[in-house]
Amino acid sequence: MRKVILTLAAIFLATALSAQNGGKRYALYGICFYNLENLFDTIHDAGKNDYEYLPDGANKWGAMKYANKLKNMAKVLSELCRDKLPGGPAVVGVSEVENRRVLEDLLRQPALAGQGWQIVHEDGPDRRGVECAFFYNPRLFKYEGHQLVPYYYKDPEQPDVDLGFYEDTNGKVVAYKELRGDTTHITRGFLVMSGTLAGEKTHCIVCHWPSRFAGSPVRERAGEQVRALKDALLRQDPGCHVIIMGDMNDDPKDKSMSEALGCKHKVKDVKGDGDMYNPWWDMLYKVGQGTLLYNGKWNLFDQIVFNGNLLHDADAQTLQFYRNEIFLRDYLLQQEGRYKGNPLRTQAGGTWLNGYSDHLPTMIYLKKEVK
Repeated sequence: MRKVILTLAAIFLATALSAQNGGKRYALYGICFYNLENLFDTIHDAGKNDYEYLPDGANKWGAMKYANKLKNMAKVLSELCRDKLPGGPAVVGVSEVENRRVLEDLLRQPALAGQGWQIVHEDGPDRRGVECAFFYNPRLFKYEGHQLVPYYYKDPEQPDVDLGFYEDTNGKVVAYKELRGDTTHITRGFLVMSGTLAGEKTHCIVCHWPSRFAGSPVRERAGEQVRALKDALLRQDPGCHVIIMGDMNDDPKDKSMSEALGCKHKVKDVKGDGDMYNPWWDMLYKVGQGTLLYNGKWNLFDQIVFNGNLLHDADAQTLQFYRNEIFLRDYLLQQEGRYKGNPLRTQAGGTWLNGYSDHLPTMIYLKKEVK
């Protein structure tokens, strides 16, 4: 009886689409990504270059600013998917967080307390200390495990460590625990969270690819590694879903996404489980909406892409892609001045704005028929 009640509760949390088509009912599941733009606490982490985010640092990052940053981030996270899903998203990937402590502080905020969200996080090698993480709702996503796959710059002298992971004798994907090879471009890795969504095996990967200043080849390398990781996960779990999200520091048509990761932007070009689909192409190039502004031009770096088996079941007997959206609210944008219409940042030009992030969140919805 308890199992039945919990199942019904999960369906209620995921359903407010109550989308009906020919008498059928569908449950909706939300997957989100948000770059939190430098969510640092006020305490120095040994070995990390976080000095500008200390009370005596360049940003004068004290308790008041940190408290307001937490409050603002919690407000946004608490509203993601809520217009369609009263229970909120199943999975939220985030980037630019300093450590697990800031994630725990975030979940203690009134806007998020009581949601029951759980944290997935691993300390990474980034020199500034900014990392990726997941929040997930355990009533909707059944967590099974996670691992952090390191980013490796391509090293011709050590081809056996180029991918950051290996497949063991049982075909299981295993991340290297130590940094190997050329670490010139040491940076964030690729955090993999594995489990089941709507009873179906799902691997979520959250990324924060190298910055624009690093040059296109290092992001193309990230795309190659994540593509190989996706392929290995599909060999490990044939028929699984692989959902890749993050701040890619590139737009959908850039080589890292369209060639290295191999994302297709037309559904008809996605031929099988191994092909990736990018639903953000038309959002940027036809609708003209992005997630960050630079010199008055929108970019769409914050993407959520997925493999082909989330597209090809017309009856939605299994999980299927429903739609994608950018989370856009007036309060997230500057309302006046020179930068009117830009995302309202925490600070800019040395001035504290008490804003949110220089990026807007992105969301996709998946649907599945409710029997």
